[in-house]
Amino acid sequence: MANRFFLILLAVGLPLSIAGSVLHWSETLMFLIYCLTIIALASYMGRATESLAIVAGPRIGGLLNATFGNAVELIISIFALQAGLVEVVLASLTGSVLGNLLLVAGLSFFVGGLRFKRQEFNVYDARHNSGLLMFAVIVAFVIPEVFSVNMPEEETFSLSLGVSGVLILLYLAALFFRLVTHRGVYAHPGDDEGHHDEKPEWSKGLSITILALATIAVAYVSESLVHTFEGVAERFGWSELFIGVIIVAIVGNAAEHASAIIFAYKNKMNIAVEIAVGSTLQIAMFVAPVLVFISLFFDYRMPLVFSLPELVAMASAVLLTVVITNDGDTNWFEGLTMFGAYLIMGIGFYLL
Repeated sequence: MANRFFLILLAVGLPLSIAGSVLHWSETLMFLIYCLTIIALASYMGRATESLAIVAGPRIGGLLNATFGNAVELIISIFALQAGLVEVVLASLTGSVLGNLLLVAGLSFFVGGLRFKRQEFNVYDARHNSGLLMFAVIVAFVIPEVFSVNMPEEETFSLSLGVSGVLILLYLAALFFRLVTHRGVYAHPGDDEGHHDEKPEWSKGLSITILALATIAVAYVSESLVHTFEGVAERFGWSELFIGVIIVAIVGNAAEHASAIIFAYKNKMNIAVEIAVGSTLQIAMFVAPVLVFISLFFDYRMPLVFSLPELVAMASAVLLTVVITNDGDTNWFEGLTMFGAYLIMGIGFYLL
């Protein structure tokens, strides 16, 4: 039923996106059409990565899901940077961290917990990810803000380049650690999660083809979406911060949002947690620093400096996630707690 809905949404949304762009329909209407079209495309990316996850296992499957899910946001952010919307990009990165840690993980734990009283996942992976989260968000994001207070703009950007380089290198080292040197060392009874008994919806070749085509389509729609931000902000009285933190982050990460919740409902918590937390780490340690380097080629450079509300919100999300996930199991109430924190922050950003 859901698959048919997204097929109809895509079949209608993609032609309307093209027609509306050519005929110059109202920005508010096109903003809605573009968002729905991206969500429909993201659903196909999610199904394709789920098929690959069944073949490759939870860790690689979660990494693939996070990577292609974040590809959508990366594409949107590049076009936003090109348009000079640096604040929107920084806000969308903040929104991705909050959305993945509190909205995605929270809803996953809540939905899964309604069906299963107690759900377990790999506690070693959870503790490994906790350290990386603390480093990426609380250390690497806070330090540039603190040191940049008395720095000229040029030196602030140089600091951001240095921090970004360290983040990318450490992220690649973390992948090498988990997938090569220490693969299987910290095994957990639920790591296979029944993948051997499942058949993927699509073959490996078809899944990769769908991912490639969906990514190209997302790139086209995203470029058009970016041009509607200013008009929509004026129409509804939204700030660029709210558009980035809530709207762009939810639309850009729709694929992994849906996938993580579905996996949690099926009690495949290792991959659900890997998607939510792994996606956050990829945003903080790879996507954000890559965007800093990409901004070198545009008129507007993006320093890795967030506002105080963004930093406090991200640090709070990380600390709450670490406390809840460090024991390797969860339930619906913990999920509801995380979702409640997301709602509180969302209200704050809306009124800011």
